[in-house]
Amino acid sequence: MPGGDRTLPISDAEAAMKTVRDSADVWNLNPHDIGIMGSSAGGHLASTIATHATSELRPDFQILFYPVITMDKSYTHRGSHDNLLGKDASEELEVQYSNEKQVTKETPRAFVVFSDDDKVVPPANGANYYLALNKLGVPSVFHVYPSGGHGWGIREGFLYKNEMLNELTSWLNSFKTSGKDTVRMRK
Repeated sequence: MPGGDRTLPISDAEAAMKTVRDSADVWNLNPHDIGIMGSSAGGHLASTIATHATSELRPDFQILFYPVITMDKSYTHRGSHDNLLGKDASEELEVQYSNEKQVTKETPRAFVVFSDDDKVVPPANGANYYLALNKLGVPSVFHVYPSGGHGWGIREGFLYKNEMLNELTSWLNSFKTSGKDTVRMRK
């Protein structure tokens, strides 16, 4: 957690993007096919990098599991809001870190997924982000599973695990430039 300095996680994520891009040749990666993935508060960080970073540090795609997207107090996760911005954050700061309001045509494509019964981070976070992306023509998908609650990404018993992995794999493969490049996800 940022411990009162919201720039720490952002600078860490930007440094990670720079390290991966700078090492792409060594690691045999395409430097123009580097993504970011995050869950819950980590989804907010991932979407912040996707919407706020310079073009050199911006990922080429984003995968967001039940992400906190907004800092709007009416439907954000208050713990994430307070840990990142502080309990008495200004409205200007809340807007700045409400990533559904920061989407541009340069925002990378997104795979966003929630469960309908998530009581921790309301699916409206993902719906509003998806709508903002869609409005500007940013290729994105938004999946809402009937159940699973919050935090299912680490639970083996998530009822829709195989379906989600298949959808994610298909989405990743949909923008591969070479027919020989396919992504395989562990089931």
